[in-house]
Amino acid sequence: MLGITVDPVGTPDKIVIIVGSCIYGFTALMIAFAWLNIKYRPIRAKNMTWTTLIHIAGILWFVGDLPTNGLVELKGVWIICKLWIIWFRIMCCYIFALLHMVRFFALDRVFNQNKPFRGMTNVYALLVVLLFCVIFAIISQFLPSTMTVSTTVDIELCNVVMHYRIAAVVVQWVLWAGVAVLIFRLRNIQSSFNEFHESLAIFLVAICILLESSVTLLGFEYYPLIMKHRLEKTLMDCLGSNIMVWLIIGQPVYMCIFNRRGFEAQWLEKLTRDGRKAAYEVSSGQGGTTAYYKMGERDTSMMQSSHINFGSSEAIHTLSAAVNGHQNYYDINALSPEGNTLTSPEAVAFTNNDGIPLALRNNLQIRRPVLNTPTMFNVGFADPHHDDRRIL
Repeated sequence: MLGITVDPVGTPDKIVIIVGSCIYGFTALMIAFAWLNIKYRPIRAKNMTWTTLIHIAGILWFVGDLPTNGLVELKGVWIICKLWIIWFRIMCCYIFALLHMVRFFALDRVFNQNKPFRGMTNVYALLVVLLFCVIFAIISQFLPSTMTVSTTVDIELCNVVMHYRIAAVVVQWVLWAGVAVLIFRLRNIQSSFNEFHESLAIFLVAICILLESSVTLLGFEYYPLIMKHRLEKTLMDCLGSNIMVWLIIGQPVYMCIFNRRGFEAQWLEKLTRDGRKAAYEVSSGQGGTTAYYKMGERDTSMMQSSHINFGSSEAIHTLSAAVNGHQNYYDINALSPEGNTLTSPEAVAFTNNDGIPLALRNNLQIRRPVLNTPTMFNVGFADPHHDDRRIL
């Protein structure tokens, strides 16, 4: 009827479904492992919330691919072509691209705009992504089937009208063009997180998928009926979407398993050498699972940007100093109301002429050093703080 040889659904289709499911399952295990080791700083820096959302969108995209590409037979009540093609295949593919765009926007906001990306900013970004995709799907749903998706009853095939197919492909290219602009803005970022090279690799994978999709969707109108084309299309989408996630979390997950301490030490050392004014803050708190925390704008020294920020809410109450083989502890609360004497009888070491311990003088602020790396004093005894105090 269509002038082509129809390849019925068979064993190769089932094999591709099983292989694809295993690949997505493997990636899901990687993400689960990453969440279980979220306190490992190289993993925490990858913003696992957005990475997980990207993978969920990829799974739903794969679910939509199966009936859209003709790998499963749709019979009876399952012949709901607009559901599979518009709400799963197209919308989830767009969500996948937009989530990557948000992730790159977060990097741009932190490194180029020197602004934080946390809290409600995450919520607003997610709402914008969902709103765009839902509006597109609703408009497509209420358009006549002759303009979007139709059902060929004789061969039980969901067919996308060519004009709508062209529009869907163009939107995909526009979305990834936006990603390209953001990646271009990230070109000068050279930090411990390797954002630019990782982003560039993800973009190249996306371009390969877009080229293959454009050729298949526009050059072969009834590709779901031809086995080699439908299998190729499904495998390309599956591999591409998973490779993008692997590029994000693959290295830190692998190193967490096989070289946990060594890789983290190298990672922190490289972070120290970066010395960027606007850099990540590696939070040690329980809530520090979002990667993109901006260092304070006052942090101008390499020492500042290379240290773990333990949070302003964590008070440092004691200072330990080894003297004559034992330790003396100086309690901040032991200072008299006038702030010039110590009530502690053990206040004998590291004091100035007034008997005040060096670390407790009003013009000093204590900073904890990076774990597993030497403390850096790059400007003599101490660095100037933004309010002219000295940082120890």
